[in-house]
Amino acid sequence: MKELLASQALEAFVGRSAELEALRETLAPEGPRVVHVHGIAGIGKTALLERFAAEARGAGTTVIRLDCRNVEPTEPGLLQALSEAIGSGHPDAEALARRLGGLGNSVVLALDTYEVFGLLDTWLRQVFLPMLPENVRVLFFGRQRPLAAWHATPGWGRLLRSVAVAPLTESEAGELLVSLGVSRDEATPIARTTHGHPLALRLAAGAVGEARRGHWPEDAPLQHALDELTRMFLADVGDAVTRRVLEGAAVTRRVTVSLLRAQFPDLAPQDAYERLRRLPFVDGTSDGLIIHDAVRDAIARSLHASDPSRHLEYRRAAWRQLNAEAESAGSGDLWRYTADMLYLIENPVVREAFFPSGTPRLPVERAQSGDEQALADIVRAREGAEAAEVLLRWWRRLPQSFSVVRAPEGRVIGLCCKLRSDAVEPTWLLDDPVTAEWYAHLRRKPMSRNEIALFCRRWLSEAEGDSPGEAQAAVWLDLKRTYMELRPELRRVYLVANDLAAYAQVAQRLGFEVLTERTVELDGRAYHSAVLDFGPASVDGWLAELAAAELGVRRSPELLDVDSRELVLEAGRVPLTPLEFGVMHHLLARQDKAVSRTELLRDVWGTTYQGGSNVVDAVVRTLRRKMGDQAARVETVTGVGYRLRSR
Repeated sequence: MKELLASQALEAFVGRSAELEALRETLAPEGPRVVHVHGIAGIGKTALLERFAAEARGAGTTVIRLDCRNVEPTEPGLLQALSEAIGSGHPDAEALARRLGGLGNSVVLALDTYEVFGLLDTWLRQVFLPMLPENVRVLFFGRQRPLAAWHATPGWGRLLRSVAVAPLTESEAGELLVSLGVSRDEATPIARTTHGHPLALRLAAGAVGEARRGHWPEDAPLQHALDELTRMFLADVGDAVTRRVLEGAAVTRRVTVSLLRAQFPDLAPQDAYERLRRLPFVDGTSDGLIIHDAVRDAIARSLHASDPSRHLEYRRAAWRQLNAEAESAGSGDLWRYTADMLYLIENPVVREAFFPSGTPRLPVERAQSGDEQALADIVRAREGAEAAEVLLRWWRRLPQSFSVVRAPEGRVIGLCCKLRSDAVEPTWLLDDPVTAEWYAHLRRKPMSRNEIALFCRRWLSEAEGDSPGEAQAAVWLDLKRTYMELRPELRRVYLVANDLAAYAQVAQRLGFEVLTERTVELDGRAYHSAVLDFGPASVDGWLAELAAAELGVRRSPELLDVDSRELVLEAGRVPLTPLEFGVMHHLLARQDKAVSRTELLRDVWGTTYQGGSNVVDAVVRTLRRKMGDQAARVETVTGVGYRLRSR
């Protein structure tokens, strides 16, 4: 069936001669090594990729295609996905680059829906692509043009090409409509209405009918046409069940059988899934079904306007199911649930923080030795003498902790210093008045041994200092990439600014709290600190909490109050000893997963403890006694250790 559907899609392909010719040039020995294919949503980028891939394979080229929607946008995430795609057991960048080159005389790596990979663009340009052998070509298919940094980086020059995917001409649009079963008489007004937009043309072909010919929204903007065509298509869907399922599915990032079961307990979930799979704007992926976002957004907007209660209930049902699945998901699957939770959140502060709707103009890159003077100039221009010396001391000690923001022409215009708690000497933290305060806070409110704190020591731009601006926005987006890479071990983020009030609205919505114990002063200026504690479930749990709050989902109270180190039971609060707290905290962070006694000894007692594992059993016994009617949640896993059940 998959091959048949692909064959029919290729048969319906029309036009694109200029775009195809540009892609064919990549296969020539002197052709471009990297091609950015860009165009608006629904313009036909994926169809173009499929046509070119079929043609290239027919000519003997090996084509490896990844859908970026299904890949965690981090270096390890991409390397793992690529390793699985080419059958390599070692997701190491250099080894994978060599393996790609060995797949054939001519190899194409195509990354579709590249717009969701903004967090990785710099790493690909600076690190991975230069590793690739000469016989490998890379194609990016996405909505945005390549960043100016691609053109500004020395060496790319003729190796890079940008290809814009334009709307179909009126004759091409008519040809596509006829291939989809529309008569030539009907095709002409539809082609004009849809602005040559392939997705709109396919919707129109599905909705066309004699009774509706007079309702084509001629001369309307494209988005209005898409909304109207979506409404007309839904009106033509023959049964109420499919329409209902489509509306529920439109509030989620992807569609799975388990999500449909949660949203529609009265329906057979597999049947509902198959109904969706047959629709012309639904793609099947390894992650489930994905409704084309232009259609999905139109359906969701319509449902929200016409029946906000049902729109909310579909999202709540999806949240409950995703939250339950995420609790037992393996580390390799966590990204899927992170992206799913982000999609459920409509709060623009959170959505924009992770996936900005606009194109990021300024790249953030790891600082190089040649950036030292520019970096020092910004620091000394924006900081007092004492503060500058403290920050530059971090550069001398840990230059790898610095990243720089570059202008389109490549000049350094901003910087960021971020440190990991597990990769920095405590004595160095104490040398810096700002990080010394953070270290003191960690001592007052310690984390588990396996948890990490990220210290965002400073961001500065030559134009705004640490105030909001384009460079600061680029730095904050890059921080989200670090969040993704460090989860599920990342527990806290500390940051500092001279004027926290400028960030108050965003920071409070995200959950940051100001540290009020003591304000650090350097050169007569106040440096205010704030901390975001993600909780024991790291970034994924934090996002789930944000979504729950927005959706009004009632959550059962946490079993453990981390700050007071007490159990929270219906009968009241019960204090815990340090070891009881350590064991409970560790099990809670790995809820529904088996934890070995060896792991508990290492992370709670410390690696230097020489006693036997029976001490773990003794602490668990006292912990269970204190838990009362909740004691059964701590299960013994024979031959392994223990597991804390979520419910």
